[in-house]
Amino acid sequence: MAKSKTKELAIDGKIDEDEWTQNTEVASNFIMFEPDNGKPISENKKTEVKVVYDNEAIYISAVMYDDEPDKIQRELTERDVFGVADHFAVFINGFNDGQQDYRFYVSSTGVQMDCLATEETEDFTWDAIWQSNVKLTSFGWTVEMKIPYAAIRFPKSKKQIWGINFMREIKRNAQKFTWNHIDTRIGAVLTQSGILEGIENINTPTRLFLIPYTSAYYQKDNFSADKTLKAGLDIKYGINDAFTLDAILIPDFGQTKFDNAILNLQPFEQKLDENRPFFTEGTNLFNIGNLFYSRRIGGNPIVSKEEVESGLGNTESISEYPNTVKLINGLKISGRTKNGLGIGFLNAVTEKTFATIKNTDNNNTRTEVIEPLTNYNILVLDQRFRQNSSVSFINTNTTRNGSFRDANITGLVFDLNTKGNTYNLSGDFKYSSINDSKNYNGIKSFINFAKTSGKYRYLFNGKYTSKNFDSNDLGILFYTDYYSGFVNTSYRILNPTKFFNTLKIEQEVNLDVDNSTNRLQNTSWIQTIVTATTLKLFYFQLGINLLPFETFDFYEPRQTGRFLSIPRKFSAYLEMESNKNNNLTFDITPSVEKFDENKRFSYRIYAGPKYRFNDKLSIGFYTDYTNERNNIGWVDNNDTEIIFAKRNVSTLQNNLTGKYSINNKMTINLNARYYWSYSSNKNFYNLEDNGHLTANNSYNTNKNRNFNSWNFDLSYSWWFAPGSQLSLLYRNYSQEETNIIQRNLNKNINSIFNANMTNIFSISLRYFIDYNSVKTKF
Repeated sequence: MAKSKTKELAIDGKIDEDEWTQNTEVASNFIMFEPDNGKPISENKKTEVKVVYDNEAIYISAVMYDDEPDKIQRELTERDVFGVADHFAVFINGFNDGQQDYRFYVSSTGVQMDCLATEETEDFTWDAIWQSNVKLTSFGWTVEMKIPYAAIRFPKSKKQIWGINFMREIKRNAQKFTWNHIDTRIGAVLTQSGILEGIENINTPTRLFLIPYTSAYYQKDNFSADKTLKAGLDIKYGINDAFTLDAILIPDFGQTKFDNAILNLQPFEQKLDENRPFFTEGTNLFNIGNLFYSRRIGGNPIVSKEEVESGLGNTESISEYPNTVKLINGLKISGRTKNGLGIGFLNAVTEKTFATIKNTDNNNTRTEVIEPLTNYNILVLDQRFRQNSSVSFINTNTTRNGSFRDANITGLVFDLNTKGNTYNLSGDFKYSSINDSKNYNGIKSFINFAKTSGKYRYLFNGKYTSKNFDSNDLGILFYTDYYSGFVNTSYRILNPTKFFNTLKIEQEVNLDVDNSTNRLQNTSWIQTIVTATTLKLFYFQLGINLLPFETFDFYEPRQTGRFLSIPRKFSAYLEMESNKNNNLTFDITPSVEKFDENKRFSYRIYAGPKYRFNDKLSIGFYTDYTNERNNIGWVDNNDTEIIFAKRNVSTLQNNLTGKYSINNKMTINLNARYYWSYSSNKNFYNLEDNGHLTANNSYNTNKNRNFNSWNFDLSYSWWFAPGSQLSLLYRNYSQEETNIIQRNLNKNINSIFNANMTNIFSISLRYFIDYNSVKTKF
């Protein structure tokens, strides 16, 4: 029961004000969530939580006793990074519908972490504006938190009834305790929250936040130097207590994390992570149905460089081809009604983009449109009911100005659970409509039935995707024109044994069948997975994959209706991680794949140590090496033949990361990546209609590839006020690709560092302005 606050509280972690010491109800008697689920917390580690509120926020205090306070783990990290530290958290569901939590964590060093949580994911890209502080004491540690109503969503009601839970993590013992018991025999966690009552008659302030920013860049390479000054504004407006509008004007993403460029020999594009805050924060509604791949907005132009080159005259060449399209602005509206209807709308506009073409005879230039002015829309309606089920409608639309391609995708998604969260029935139906030189429509559907509780669990699902289903204008989809069946059975221990803290054994069978030929696709597998954590907190996972029959790849030939035979194969991996509480930790994952074909195999080793010098400084390094022997892959198409090659492919990636936390608001981070990969062709073949290969002794074009990439980021970040950040970044990078194979690592490293290296220094300032604070001052 929350108590109304009558006096000011200093959020200093001391918990000595009258609001906390007098007549405030205590939440205690915590129960272990993991590893020994259901075990009461010991008296010498008892935890006491209190909640008060006013018209602006709720306030939470927590007293956490520890009989060995000197052993409390206290690593300093940057925001949203847990590290080796104890934690306290509050999970809030303002609608008490068992569907989504707002989670707020504080570490024993005062570092904040927050996320939007569903049963499937915890989205830590979401950042709220809230306050917290901690204090170490002779008996343990304490926390104070102030969570403004602007950071969460709830219905407009005289009396609020929220779902709530509190969590305490004792890192050195790998133990987590919750106030309201979460029974791990039940698959659903969010439905097992407690209830917070007592918040009544609140008059919440206007939710209007302005975040102006300014940034400056200096960029230099071997040929030119450039200075850029930018300024812009983000706006967050609370339409009501449940709905929020986010708008970004004149966006600047210059300090987002670099993309990990690779040598891509696959028939599909490389899927890239989203690092732009506008497209990561609060987008959980838009991700329902997996129809939204935000990198489409402001990504590659729709007209590729190769398409432009194919239309050039004999004396013309491309002098400038932008690889990305500029985002003009974006806005999103999201929230949920009192009756559980979630509504999300996202709109973004990208500018008209040109390639510059030069005539080599007279040096005249002309431009060609490679991306018209484009509008992107997403609409999501998500109805939740019975605290554990939902039905959703999704529509994505891409409209390009002029005669360019347009797309409209509509989906219906359902997720139904029994009252006791014992069984689940879920699925979807999606329909795509493409307006191009040829108009075409397609469908995609999925249905799943699962037992989601107990030691023994299982699931069955089936999929169907038609040949013409296409969601790639605002989504990402690789495989079409197939149907499939998937079965998973699993056994897990729910409490520790004398050998393991956790243990799960899974058996999976997946069969994908091409619609047109009824041939089995190469995306099929039979797999056994064993995952466990020992009593000494070592983690390992063993996976064994077997495909005991011939399959077919319908994408590697790069031509509709053709396919490549894939022989039987076996693969396995073993992932191992040492106890993360140790100063020196080590991860290693070896894997191997063997085909039923002479001398065709591959192996991979991922390994890396991390050393924590103290609670402020740590450094980590990992290497990832893959060697594929006698790999078979596409290299070329001519007028009559599809050319494949037998090749050796090697890939090496080294990453160096470092962190020095000055305090819980200031951090210096290092991230360096060197990547080298080559593909060396040995023999060439023609692809026959039956999917097999015959020797081609006349093809002699050099299709070897040698690719190097280097990225280096050194950054300083200071959260000098809630929601306000100063960032400094030094970045250098270069990339090089050639068809001359160089197998010597030192020569490749020298080559990339002698290439045209781009150096960038930037500084960015973002300042959070609360309309109510400004109004009060004036």
